Amino acid sequence: MLKFKEELIGNPIIAAVRNDEDLKLAALSRAVIVFVLYGDIMSITQICSRLRDNNKLAFVHVDLIDGLKGDLAGIRYIKQFAKPDGIISTKSSSIKYGNQLDLVTIQRVFILDSLSLKTGIKNIHENNPDALEVLPGIASRIIGDFEKKMKIPIIAGGLIKEKKDVMNCLSTGAIAISTTTRKLWDL
Repeated sequence: MLKFKEELIGNPIIAAVRNDEDLKLAALSRAVIVFVLYGDIMSITQICSRLRDNNKLAFVHVDLIDGLKGDLAGIRYIKQFAKPDGIISTKSSSIKYGNQLDLVTIQRVFILDSLSLKTGIKNIHENNPDALEVLPGIASRIIGDFEKKMKIPIIAGGLIKEKKDVMNCLSTGAIAISTTTRKLWDL
């Protein structure tokens, strides 16, 4: 976990990839950390291998992998065969299983209203992920609210399109940002 937090601090731009073209560009970019937001149980091992071959840290969003169930066996499969550096999930159970298997875990939380903020904080305290990804990342006040109540790194994601969005997120308490906007991967 300490290595992951140091990587976030030193490399706050995270490439989030949704297809093979994104993967190709992310592998060649300056981004060190890559969030894998696509794939299936047949391709995820190759995707993670390609990232490792390019000295990238790979985090698999297990909710988005076709053919994978986010139960203990599914998370164990990802760990054993894809060998990512960690997992991302919106599901409490996947985070718990990832923790049991000593994977770095990132809880992804969508903040839509005050109830989802309250529920998100409760889930973080119950699940003990290694980091939190808050979406939409452009909601800087919400990032500040989480940052005051959590002792884990906060990653902002979603709707981050410009350098000013990156700077705003980082200045309000996020330690890093994840983005599918390719032009930001080399900041």
